[in-house]
Amino acid sequence: MEPILKKVVDYSENGLAVCLCIVINTEGAVPRHAGSKMLVFLDGRTEGTVGGGGVEEETRRAALDSLKDGKTRLVTHDLNADNAGSVGTCGGRVTVYVEPQITRPTLLILGAGHVGRSVARLAQQLQFRVVVTDDRAELCNREDFPGDVEFLVMPLSEVPSKLSINQQTYIVGVTRGSDVDIEGLPAILGTEPAYLGLIGSLRRWDHTRRVLLENGLPEEKLQKVKTPIGLNIKAETPDEIAVSILAEVIMAKNSR
Repeated sequence: MEPILKKVVDYSENGLAVCLCIVINTEGAVPRHAGSKMLVFLDGRTEGTVGGGGVEEETRRAALDSLKDGKTRLVTHDLNADNAGSVGTCGGRVTVYVEPQITRPTLLILGAGHVGRSVARLAQQLQFRVVVTDDRAELCNREDFPGDVEFLVMPLSEVPSKLSINQQTYIVGVTRGSDVDIEGLPAILGTEPAYLGLIGSLRRWDHTRRVLLENGLPEEKLQKVKTPIGLNIKAETPDEIAVSILAEVIMAKNSR
């Protein structure tokens, strides 16, 4: 398998988005032949080449647009310097097929209690890959979490070593108490998720935050945490709270 195609597979298996760009047609003098490939990553980095210069930059921009809207594109580049809008001087024409490789976003639920169950059930309807983690094995069962749910039965501090947490990951913290958060958040905050929200009262967060700062966690790490989690819709039941949480997650996802 070509290295670039292997990279696409690796990214997909790890839940990462990437855009594959392939030269599918050429006319006249052009810098790269049909079949040349380039990858464009979410942060704008590229790997491989479809011709360099203006061809590559215009393709990169199209790929970033595709990563945003999920749509494939055909981009034709005119390399005739006599034509308006030309991106090169070779004299030919290049057509590039742009295909985003976008996987389902992952919703990582910290805590398998009542709210965690409601969030997991609703998140599946919203097409998230749902992963639930808790150190209480008796709570991680198919009866309480029906459907396509993955379990990580372990302390929070071990989760980053078992699950790739990246910009396609949204974390919902609905743990049973501040002690669990204090023990596990440092490891979670060592990752770069797209969103991290934590349930609990302001008093609970004040206590958690103070202890984490005393334990040496930098303030800038704590600023990543959105708490209280969820939109303020006066939610009371676990299902209502789940709706408020996922509404905020959707807002974060669609604003990216």
